[in-house]
Amino acid sequence: MRWRPARQTQVQDRRGGGLGGFGRGGLGGFGGGPRGGLGGGIPIPIGGGLGGIVLVVIILLVVGFLGGGLGGPSGGLGGGGAGDPNATLDPDDEQAQFINSVTVDIQTYWEEAFRAAGSDYPETELVLFSEATQTGCGAASSATGPFYCPADRLVYLDTTFFDELASRFGAPGDFAQAYVIAHEFGHHVENALGIMDRVRADQQADPNRANELSIRLELMADCLAGVWAHSVWADPDQENVESITEADIREGLDAAAAVGDDRIQEQATGRIDRESWTHGSSEQRTAWFTTGFREGSMEACDTFAVAQP
Repeated sequence: MRWRPARQTQVQDRRGGGLGGFGRGGLGGFGGGPRGGLGGGIPIPIGGGLGGIVLVVIILLVVGFLGGGLGGPSGGLGGGGAGDPNATLDPDDEQAQFINSVTVDIQTYWEEAFRAAGSDYPETELVLFSEATQTGCGAASSATGPFYCPADRLVYLDTTFFDELASRFGAPGDFAQAYVIAHEFGHHVENALGIMDRVRADQQADPNRANELSIRLELMADCLAGVWAHSVWADPDQENVESITEADIREGLDAAAAVGDDRIQEQATGRIDRESWTHGSSEQRTAWFTTGFREGSMEACDTFAVAQP
Protein backbone atom coordinates (compact mmCIF):
# COMPACT_ATOMS: atom_id res chain seq x y z
CA MET A 1 0.00 0.00 0.00
CA ARG A 2 1.57 3.27 -1.12
CA TRP A 3 0.46 6.56 0.41
CA ARG A 4 1.72 10.06 0.98
CA PRO A 5 0.96 12.61 3.71
CA ALA A 6 -2.20 14.57 2.97
CA ARG A 7 -2.02 18.34 2.59
CA GLN A 8 -5.18 18.81 4.64
CA THR A 9 -6.02 17.53 8.09
CA GLN A 10 -9.24 15.67 8.86
CA VAL A 11 -8.06 14.09 12.10
CA GLN A 12 -8.41 15.48 15.61
CA ASP A 13 -5.71 14.27 17.96
CA ARG A 14 -7.00 14.01 21.53
CA ARG A 15 -4.42 11.50 22.66
CA GLY A 16 -3.18 12.28 26.11
CA GLY A 17 -6.25 14.34 26.98
CA GLY A 18 -7.92 11.71 29.16
CA LEU A 19 -11.29 11.93 30.85
CA GLY A 20 -10.42 12.51 34.44
CA GLY A 21 -11.95 9.76 36.53
CA PHE A 22 -13.45 7.78 33.66
CA GLY A 23 -12.10 4.26 33.77
CA ARG A 24 -11.51 1.46 31.30
CA GLY A 25 -14.47 -0.68 32.27
CA GLY A 26 -15.61 -1.28 28.70
CA LEU A 27 -18.31 0.48 26.73
CA GLY A 28 -19.06 -1.73 24.63
CA GLY A 29 -25.23 3.37 0.16
CA PHE A 30 -26.33 5.88 -5.78
CA GLY A 31 -24.62 5.03 -9.04
CA GLY A 32 -21.18 5.60 -10.49
CA GLY A 33 -19.11 8.49 -9.28
CA PRO A 34 -15.76 9.70 -10.57
CA ARG A 35 -13.77 6.94 -8.92
CA GLY A 36 -16.27 4.08 -8.86
CA GLY A 37 -19.67 4.66 -7.36
CA LEU A 38 -21.74 5.91 -4.54
CA GLY A 39 -24.38 4.07 -3.89
CA GLY A 40 -23.53 3.05 12.73
CA GLY A 41 -22.81 3.35 15.76
CA ILE A 42 -23.72 4.03 19.30
CA PRO A 43 -21.36 2.75 21.94
CA ILE A 44 -23.37 0.78 24.47
CA PRO A 45 -22.21 -0.95 27.61
CA ILE A 46 -20.69 -4.32 26.78
CA GLY A 47 -18.26 -6.60 28.49
CA GLY A 48 -14.87 -7.65 27.32
CA GLY A 49 -14.03 -5.01 24.79
CA LEU A 50 -14.02 -6.07 21.13
CA GLY A 51 -17.48 -7.01 20.00
CA GLY A 52 -17.55 -6.69 16.27
CA ILE A 53 -15.32 -4.14 14.82
CA VAL A 54 -16.37 -3.11 18.09
CA LEU A 55 -17.78 0.16 17.05
CA VAL A 56 -20.87 -1.54 18.38
CA VAL A 57 -23.46 -0.19 16.06
CA ILE A 58 -26.60 -1.51 17.66
CA ILE A 59 -29.26 1.12 17.18
CA LEU A 60 -30.80 1.54 20.60
CA LEU A 61 -34.52 1.09 20.75
CA VAL A 62 -35.37 3.33 23.65
CA VAL A 63 -32.82 6.13 23.57
CA GLY A 64 -33.05 8.63 20.72
CA PHE A 65 -29.35 8.95 20.01
CA LEU A 66 -29.89 8.96 16.26
CA GLY A 67 -32.47 11.74 16.20
CA GLY A 68 -32.26 14.22 13.39
CA GLY A 69 -30.06 12.32 10.98
CA LEU A 70 -27.24 14.75 10.31
CA GLY A 71 -28.64 17.35 12.67
CA GLY A 72 -27.01 18.33 15.93
CA PRO A 73 -26.36 15.99 18.83
CA SER A 74 -29.46 14.76 20.56
CA GLY A 75 -30.54 16.45 23.75
CA GLY A 76 -28.80 15.44 26.92
CA LEU A 77 -25.67 14.18 25.21
CA GLY A 78 -22.34 15.75 25.94
CA GLY A 79 -20.47 17.11 22.93
CA GLY A 80 -16.78 17.43 22.26
CA GLY A 81 -14.11 15.89 24.40
CA ALA A 82 -10.70 16.23 25.94
CA GLY A 83 -7.85 17.55 23.85
CA ASP A 84 -7.53 20.40 21.37
CA PRO A 85 -9.59 19.77 18.20
CA ASN A 86 -7.61 22.50 16.45
CA ALA A 87 -4.25 20.88 17.14
CA THR A 88 -2.18 19.94 14.10
CA LEU A 89 -0.76 16.47 13.60
CA ASP A 90 2.87 15.82 14.35
CA PRO A 91 4.55 15.53 10.92
CA ASP A 92 6.85 12.87 12.40
CA ASP A 93 3.96 10.73 13.72
CA GLU A 94 3.80 8.24 10.86
CA GLN A 95 0.75 6.41 12.15
CA ALA A 96 -1.28 9.59 12.60
CA GLN A 97 -0.19 10.81 9.17
CA PHE A 98 -1.23 7.45 7.66
CA ILE A 99 -4.63 7.56 9.34
CA ASN A 100 -5.13 11.14 8.15
CA SER A 101 -4.18 10.28 4.56
CA VAL A 102 -6.58 7.34 4.51
CA THR A 103 -9.32 9.50 6.03
CA VAL A 104 -8.80 12.29 3.48
CA ASP A 105 -8.76 9.78 0.60
CA ILE A 106 -11.96 8.08 1.76
CA GLN A 107 -13.79 11.36 2.18
CA THR A 108 -12.49 12.72 -1.14
CA TYR A 109 -13.96 9.66 -2.82
CA TRP A 110 -17.35 9.99 -1.14
CA GLU A 111 -17.46 13.74 -1.79
CA GLU A 112 -16.90 13.12 -5.51
CA ALA A 113 -19.41 10.29 -5.58
CA PHE A 114 -22.11 12.29 -3.78
CA ARG A 115 -21.49 15.24 -6.13
CA ALA A 116 -21.84 12.98 -9.19
CA ALA A 117 -25.20 11.88 -7.77
CA GLY A 118 -26.32 15.50 -7.33
CA SER A 119 -25.93 15.57 -3.58
CA ASP A 120 -23.56 16.99 -0.98
CA TYR A 121 -21.34 14.84 1.20
CA PRO A 122 -21.15 16.11 4.80
CA GLU A 123 -17.42 16.02 5.50
CA THR A 124 -16.51 14.99 9.02
CA GLU A 125 -13.42 14.05 11.02
CA LEU A 126 -11.76 11.12 12.73
CA VAL A 127 -10.82 11.56 16.38
CA LEU A 128 -7.74 9.84 17.77
CA PHE A 129 -7.86 9.27 21.50
CA SER A 130 -6.02 7.28 24.12
CA GLU A 131 -7.66 5.38 26.96
CA ALA A 132 -10.87 7.45 27.14
CA THR A 133 -12.72 10.37 25.58
CA GLN A 134 -16.08 12.12 25.62
CA THR A 135 -18.28 11.86 22.52
CA GLY A 136 -21.70 13.01 21.39
CA CYS A 137 -22.84 9.49 22.25
CA GLY A 138 -21.40 9.55 25.76
CA ALA A 139 -18.10 8.48 27.27
CA ALA A 140 -15.97 5.91 25.45
CA SER A 141 -12.88 3.96 26.42
CA SER A 142 -10.25 1.99 24.55
CA ALA A 143 -12.37 -1.10 25.18
CA THR A 144 -15.06 0.35 22.91
CA GLY A 145 -12.87 -0.13 19.85
CA PRO A 146 -13.30 2.01 16.73
CA PHE A 147 -16.80 3.44 16.34
CA TYR A 148 -18.92 6.05 14.60
CA CYS A 149 -21.14 8.32 16.66
CA PRO A 150 -24.14 9.57 14.66
CA ALA A 151 -24.93 12.26 17.23
CA ASP A 152 -21.76 14.26 16.57
CA ARG A 153 -21.03 12.60 13.21
CA LEU A 154 -17.44 11.74 14.16
CA VAL A 155 -15.37 8.56 13.85
CA TYR A 156 -13.44 7.60 17.00
CA LEU A 157 -10.31 5.47 17.18
CA ASP A 158 -7.82 4.47 19.83
CA THR A 159 -4.90 3.18 17.77
CA THR A 160 -4.11 0.50 20.33
CA PHE A 161 -6.99 -1.35 18.63
CA PHE A 162 -4.68 -1.97 15.69
CA ASP A 163 -2.18 -3.68 17.99
CA GLU A 164 -4.94 -5.97 19.22
CA LEU A 165 -6.20 -6.55 15.68
CA ALA A 166 -2.74 -7.80 14.77
CA SER A 167 -1.76 -9.69 17.91
CA ARG A 168 -5.04 -11.10 19.19
CA PHE A 169 -6.95 -11.49 15.93
CA GLY A 170 -4.07 -12.19 13.54
CA ALA A 171 -4.87 -9.37 11.10
CA PRO A 172 -1.82 -7.09 10.79
CA GLY A 173 -0.97 -4.66 8.03
CA ASP A 174 -1.62 -1.12 6.93
CA PHE A 175 -4.55 -2.03 4.70
CA ALA A 176 -6.17 -3.95 7.52
CA GLN A 177 -6.12 -0.63 9.36
CA ALA A 178 -7.44 1.20 6.29
CA TYR A 179 -10.34 -1.27 6.10
CA VAL A 180 -11.30 -0.47 9.69
CA ILE A 181 -11.30 3.26 8.96
CA ALA A 182 -13.24 2.84 5.70
CA HIS A 183 -15.83 0.70 7.50
CA GLU A 184 -16.44 3.45 10.04
CA PHE A 185 -16.83 6.09 7.34
CA GLY A 186 -19.26 3.68 5.68
CA HIS A 187 -21.47 4.29 8.70
CA HIS A 188 -21.16 8.04 8.15
CA VAL A 189 -22.37 7.51 4.56
CA GLU A 190 -25.29 5.47 5.89
CA ASN A 191 -26.12 8.27 8.29
CA ALA A 192 -25.88 10.93 5.55
CA LEU A 193 -28.29 8.96 3.37
CA GLY A 194 -30.83 8.49 6.15
CA ILE A 195 -30.33 4.73 6.26
CA MET A 196 -29.53 4.68 9.96
CA ASP A 197 -32.75 6.54 10.76
CA ARG A 198 -34.78 4.07 8.71
CA VAL A 199 -33.11 1.15 10.46
CA ARG A 200 -33.89 2.64 13.84
CA ALA A 201 -37.54 3.08 12.88
CA ASP A 202 -37.74 -0.51 11.66
CA GLN A 203 -36.14 -1.78 14.86
CA GLN A 204 -38.63 0.15 16.95
CA ALA A 205 -41.49 -1.24 14.86
CA ASP A 206 -40.22 -4.83 15.18
CA PRO A 207 -37.78 -5.33 18.09
CA ASN A 208 -37.44 -9.01 17.21
CA ARG A 209 -35.52 -7.96 14.09
CA ALA A 210 -33.16 -5.56 15.89
CA ASN A 211 -30.07 -7.75 15.65
CA GLU A 212 -30.79 -8.77 12.07
CA LEU A 213 -31.13 -5.13 11.00
CA SER A 214 -27.94 -4.23 12.86
CA ILE A 215 -26.10 -6.97 10.95
CA ARG A 216 -27.41 -5.64 7.63
CA LEU A 217 -26.20 -2.15 8.56
CA GLU A 218 -22.76 -3.50 9.46
CA LEU A 219 -22.45 -5.56 6.29
CA MET A 220 -23.39 -2.52 4.21
CA ALA A 221 -20.53 -0.61 5.86
CA ASP A 222 -18.19 -3.50 4.97
CA CYS A 223 -19.40 -3.30 1.37
CA LEU A 224 -18.89 0.48 1.30
CA ALA A 225 -15.34 -0.04 2.53
CA GLY A 226 -14.87 -2.36 -0.45
CA VAL A 227 -16.28 0.29 -2.81
CA TRP A 228 -13.65 2.76 -1.61
CA ALA A 229 -10.91 0.13 -1.99
CA HIS A 230 -12.09 -0.44 -5.58
CA SER A 231 -11.68 3.28 -6.28
CA VAL A 232 -8.03 3.16 -5.22
CA TRP A 233 -7.40 -0.06 -7.17
CA ALA A 234 -9.10 1.23 -10.34
CA ASP A 235 -7.51 4.67 -10.31
CA PRO A 236 -3.99 4.53 -8.83
CA ASP A 237 -1.67 7.46 -8.21
CA GLN A 238 -4.24 9.43 -6.26
CA GLU A 239 -2.94 12.25 -4.13
CA ASN A 240 -3.24 10.52 -0.76
CA VAL A 241 -3.55 6.74 -1.05
CA GLU A 242 -1.64 6.09 -4.25
CA SER A 243 -2.10 2.36 -4.81
CA ILE A 244 -2.99 -0.96 -3.25
CA THR A 245 -1.96 -4.50 -4.17
CA GLU A 246 -3.53 -7.94 -4.05
CA ALA A 247 -1.67 -8.49 -0.79
CA ASP A 248 -3.33 -5.37 0.63
CA ILE A 249 -6.77 -6.64 -0.32
CA ARG A 250 -5.95 -9.90 1.43
CA GLU A 251 -5.10 -7.90 4.55
CA GLY A 252 -8.51 -6.24 4.36
CA LEU A 253 -10.24 -9.58 3.95
CA ASP A 254 -8.31 -11.02 6.87
CA ALA A 255 -9.36 -8.08 9.04
CA ALA A 256 -13.01 -8.46 8.02
CA ALA A 257 -12.87 -12.15 8.87
CA ALA A 258 -11.09 -11.50 12.16
CA VAL A 259 -13.93 -9.34 13.46
CA GLY A 260 -16.78 -11.65 12.50
CA ASP A 261 -19.14 -12.36 15.37
CA ASP A 262 -18.54 -16.11 15.09
CA ARG A 263 -14.75 -15.75 15.19
CA ILE A 264 -14.84 -13.45 18.20
CA GLN A 265 -17.36 -15.57 20.10
CA GLU A 266 -15.49 -18.80 19.49
CA GLN A 267 -12.22 -17.26 20.60
CA ALA A 268 -13.74 -15.71 23.71
CA THR A 269 -16.11 -18.46 24.86
CA GLY A 270 -15.37 -21.55 22.77
CA ARG A 271 -18.88 -21.56 21.33
CA ILE A 272 -20.99 -19.68 18.77
CA ASP A 273 -24.35 -18.09 19.53
CA ARG A 274 -25.82 -16.91 16.23
CA GLU A 275 -28.86 -15.33 17.89
CA SER A 276 -26.67 -12.78 19.66
CA TRP A 277 -24.83 -11.60 16.55
CA THR A 278 -24.95 -7.88 15.72
CA HIS A 279 -22.22 -7.55 13.07
CA GLY A 280 -22.30 -10.73 10.97
CA SER A 281 -20.11 -13.77 10.54
CA SER A 282 -16.59 -13.79 9.15
CA GLU A 283 -17.95 -15.27 5.93
CA GLN A 284 -20.61 -12.56 5.62
CA ARG A 285 -18.21 -9.73 6.33
CA THR A 286 -15.59 -10.87 3.82
CA ALA A 287 -18.29 -11.57 1.21
CA TRP A 288 -19.76 -8.07 1.42
CA PHE A 289 -16.35 -6.37 1.40
CA THR A 290 -15.56 -8.45 -1.70
CA THR A 291 -18.85 -7.43 -3.31
CA GLY A 292 -18.08 -3.74 -2.82
CA PHE A 293 -14.53 -4.16 -4.10
CA ARG A 294 -15.60 -6.18 -7.14
CA GLU A 295 -18.55 -3.98 -8.17
CA GLY A 296 -17.22 -0.57 -7.12
CA SER A 297 -20.69 0.87 -6.63
CA MET A 298 -22.97 1.37 -3.69
CA GLU A 299 -25.82 -0.04 -5.77
CA ALA A 300 -24.25 -3.43 -5.04
CA CYS A 301 -24.30 -2.77 -1.30
CA ASP A 302 -28.02 -2.98 -0.56
CA THR A 303 -27.88 -5.56 2.18
CA PHE A 304 -31.54 -4.84 2.98
CA ALA A 305 -32.73 -6.07 -0.44
CA VAL A 306 -31.56 -9.67 -0.07
CA ALA A 307 -33.29 -12.40 1.89
CA GLN A 308 -30.10 -13.59 3.59
CA PRO A 309 -27.16 -11.17 3.68
